[in-house]
Amino acid sequence: MSQDRYDILGLGNAIVDILAHTPEAFIEANGLIKGAMALIEEGPAEALYTAMGPTVTVSGGSAANTIIGAAGLGCSGAFIGKVKTDALGGLFTQDIRGAGVDFLTPPDSHGPATARCFVLVTPDGHRTMNTYLGACQNLTEDDVDGEIVKVSRVTYLEGYLWDPPAAKAAFVKAAKIARAAGQRVALSLSDPFCVGRYRSEFLGLIRDGMVDILFANEAELTSLYDHTDFDQAVTQFRAEGILGALTRSEKGCVVVSPEGLTAVPAAPIAALVDTTGAGDLFAAGFITGLVRGHNHATCARLGALAAAEIIQHLGARPKVDLRALAAHHEIEL
Repeated sequence: MSQDRYDILGLGNAIVDILAHTPEAFIEANGLIKGAMALIEEGPAEALYTAMGPTVTVSGGSAANTIIGAAGLGCSGAFIGKVKTDALGGLFTQDIRGAGVDFLTPPDSHGPATARCFVLVTPDGHRTMNTYLGACQNLTEDDVDGEIVKVSRVTYLEGYLWDPPAAKAAFVKAAKIARAAGQRVALSLSDPFCVGRYRSEFLGLIRDGMVDILFANEAELTSLYDHTDFDQAVTQFRAEGILGALTRSEKGCVVVSPEGLTAVPAAPIAALVDTTGAGDLFAAGFITGLVRGHNHATCARLGALAAAEIIQHLGARPKVDLRALAAHHEIEL
């Protein structure tokens, strides 16, 4: 372990994103659900890749995006996730370590290929994702180094980990170790369809005291409480008594805490290109603000700035110096 203490530790699916601009008609013709993430097997994954046309390949994965974003803001970070010893696994490993994040999980030499997510970006900037989990499904409790969890100020868990059973066990192990060590646990709900699959289990994690901070967008929060009305869902979430950063795209975000509600506007952008990673980078900024001791409004402002940067280009990795961006807006890191 190269750090005595980490600001943030992420557990998530180690995925390489394969992105393409595509017309609305492609989504319809292939029977895809616009704006959602669907899990697919290796055969359909290959067929979709063939049909996508020109693509851009970049490392991705929700929690990995967040940890790299936080590293770009000056946080010390580590990541736990599983890849295979193949070309895409090497690309992911090189990318995340190159961003200054400790990635020590041993890769698999056998079994399924490194995971990939096919991200179809329509002209309105929204993304439809189809994910082949591959080697991600081999993440187990044994991959969770308890000593790293104990010295991480925030352990950040992505809801997508709830799909592979062994990864779910790793998720729970990390959360229990973090809470026992007096550290904070953050959960990102990841996707409204993911929430729909595991609504009662996610609520159970919150109500059993396993989660300190919840990240959710409007669709995810209303799915969590099985509501169509955001305000009603917020009212129910307030009763949980934990911190929540609830994003609403161009409407900004609402921070919910036991002390009350704080609304923060979205940061302005020149043009919306691709929403991939917007929530991930918002979480990176928000958590950075928390570990640097800022109030909730400033945490949300920092999250909004990071999200605004990411949605103005293709892919979920920043293309500007995020610390310089924060300094320009007079946020001290």
